[in-house]
Amino acid sequence: MTYDLDRRTLLRGGLFATGLFAAAPLLAACGDDEEPADDATAAAGAIGAGSLRFSWVKNVEFAGAYIADTNGYYKEEGFTSFELIGGGPTATPAETDVVTGKALIGISAPDTAAAAILKGAPIKIIGAEFQKNPFCILSMADNPIKTAADLKGKKIGVQATNEAIWAAFLKANNIDPSEVEKVPVQFDPMPLTTGTVDGWMSFITNEPNALRMKGFKVETMMFADNNYPLVSEVYVVKTETIEKRRATLKAFIRAQAKGWKENLKDPSLGAKLAVEKYGKDLGLDLEEQILESKDENTLILNDDTKKNGLFTITPELIEQNIATLKFAGLEITAEQLFDMSIVEEVYKEDPSLV
Repeated sequence: MTYDLDRRTLLRGGLFATGLFAAAPLLAACGDDEEPADDATAAAGAIGAGSLRFSWVKNVEFAGAYIADTNGYYKEEGFTSFELIGGGPTATPAETDVVTGKALIGISAPDTAAAAILKGAPIKIIGAEFQKNPFCILSMADNPIKTAADLKGKKIGVQATNEAIWAAFLKANNIDPSEVEKVPVQFDPMPLTTGTVDGWMSFITNEPNALRMKGFKVETMMFADNNYPLVSEVYVVKTETIEKRRATLKAFIRAQAKGWKENLKDPSLGAKLAVEKYGKDLGLDLEEQILESKDENTLILNDDTKKNGLFTITPELIEQNIATLKFAGLEITAEQLFDMSIVEEVYKEDPSLV
């Protein structure tokens, strides 16, 4: 059994805490010397090459992109080729690859994107795959933690790389850290099953399913449902790309939407592609990847995205994100962090994609 998504919190939890973007102003001056297709060229159906940098290794987390690539949706939208770039524990942040021109689009999180912007990176978020972030507290069904208030007096396993997010979550819920015993742990949740701790900080898509597959009955309490409503798996691009390559970005959004709509219909599609093709060298378990895929789909599709289209973020949710980021010490405005005009134009121009 692997713990792919939870190891990815090394990137998310540690980035804004350690300031990896201290050199962002310098990076902003660098880039790819190759002149990309401009809007006029793209509108004529000749976009050229495109690329998407993942936030982690090539597991089922990126199912929509695998389907878009396999089914030829990128090429249908005018890309002559489209590269799917994996991330990982030793990879540079997706924001860095976007700023330097290594990738056209990056998948990241609001906290890491905000930290980069505040350090001078010329980027913005143009959409979000997950309307809810995957962080949760995992507990055993016979000793459940169902609300943030239930944390008081409990022992909670928290990984060192998640401590910044854990602290922000407690602050968002007005819980004094002294009211909860934080226990340093790694990522394998088996100590939870022996009573070493009462709860375990995890991704709802990963450790809960790992324990279920071992026969354990578990309970989950999502951060997003308890005053920590950050979106996740956000699309990050350079502001210059928004200004000069709107047609290219809209082509990308259309292809992604087509791919994810297929996975929403059949969660096994992306899982099989991850196991058998894109992440073949990772030794992924198909049953576990299908479970992850089903859980991811619940984070992607809600009443708002059913009405407005995939990747859209309502103004209300954007404001909630800005307020939540303040608990992590990130003072940023909605205008600095988000530009939803690309996605909005896509669905205005083609309502059938909704």
